[in-house]
Amino acid sequence: MIRKIIIAIVCCMAGTIYAQNGTVSPYSYFGLGDLRSIGSVENQMMGGISMYADSIHINLNNPAAYANLRQTAYTASLSRRESTLKGADSKQNSSVTSLDYLAIGFPIIDNKVGIGFGIKPFSSVGYEVESSFTDPDAGLVTNKYTGEGGVNTVFFSVGGRILQDLTVGVTTNFNFGSIETNRVQDVENVQFGTFDFRESKVNSANFKISANYTPMLTDKIRMNTYFGVETQNNLSSDNTKTIGSFSSSTGQQIETIDVDLDRLGLASRGITIPTTTTIGLGFGQDRKWFVGTEYSAQKLEDYTAPFFTVDNLTYENSSRFAIGGFYTPDYTSFTDYYKRITYRAGVKYINSGMVVNNEDITDFGITFGVGLPLDAINDPFSNINIGFEIGKRGTTSADLIQENYFKINLGISLNSKWFNKRTIN
Repeated sequence: MIRKIIIAIVCCMAGTIYAQNGTVSPYSYFGLGDLRSIGSVENQMMGGISMYADSIHINLNNPAAYANLRQTAYTASLSRRESTLKGADSKQNSSVTSLDYLAIGFPIIDNKVGIGFGIKPFSSVGYEVESSFTDPDAGLVTNKYTGEGGVNTVFFSVGGRILQDLTVGVTTNFNFGSIETNRVQDVENVQFGTFDFRESKVNSANFKISANYTPMLTDKIRMNTYFGVETQNNLSSDNTKTIGSFSSSTGQQIETIDVDLDRLGLASRGITIPTTTTIGLGFGQDRKWFVGTEYSAQKLEDYTAPFFTVDNLTYENSSRFAIGGFYTPDYTSFTDYYKRITYRAGVKYINSGMVVNNEDITDFGITFGVGLPLDAINDPFSNINIGFEIGKRGTTSADLIQENYFKINLGISLNSKWFNKRTIN
């Protein structure tokens, strides 16, 4: 019965992944929104590190990991994020539930060559912000900003074992989606307000390559080194813009004008997201414990998005530092369920590269969670992974907003035995 319920949930996920807003952050107002380099729940719980690979889980951000697969794996994840948005003199709560990913991976040659494919979000836009100021001549002026949409990624990965301790892999990403934004302005005691509606349809392809070198240092301790490069992403963008006026009392549109973006050179202006490079180092005992650290760097000062230009925003080079690991007391135990549980934890610090009102936007988070075996006797490899993240992004300085957030992840990792017909029930 549990098996049927889980499979039904996964099937429902497949039909809705691309039709959602994955964020309610005011910082998704900038550019393509929140860039979401989402890894599997197992990796997210370890601070988001990508280097670790085993034979039963799919690693979404490390294509070299597919070389380790020994059986077909299916994975999907849901998340719930609760945020407190704090300004200089105000506070507001918000929340969002979203599907993070859906993927399948399987070995072509056991523990030597594996492939995988799936879908996950690349960026998310979801905000509703209101600001007011008093003009000496016009009176109170109110601006309302809203945005929704985002970009999704369909990916195909292949990984291979070059030497006993060396695996390499490549992922091809196909990115597509649309972003809609709207600014509405009302002026006190003025009959008509104005609006500015924009829509961008974007698509692109880019690649990620990675390598893991995992030699044994002793009879039990293995070293794990990691190198990954996500290539520059050149997105094409078809843009439209409509401006007009509306009745402040009824909301009815009075006049609309389609702006000639061709004349302004903005109708098909592309978006350039620079290359990201990641290195990592870790140590552990196979199927027992692991601890590792990663550092990522991106020359974000080369980021360009002419249609999404914002006056108070500049970009500098971004970076990410993470440390995390796991511990499994005894994965072979058949008498004590709690010894088969995997415990994970980590810490991350991200300098986003965004500078808003001359303030760096950073993100600090603490992650932890557990991997719970579903059926340890008949199927010891499938599991449910529950993860938690507590963090803070942004600042209340310079009239900005600080996000204090709490995120819950629920991931399902199933192996091929879940889809084989049983001869004896």
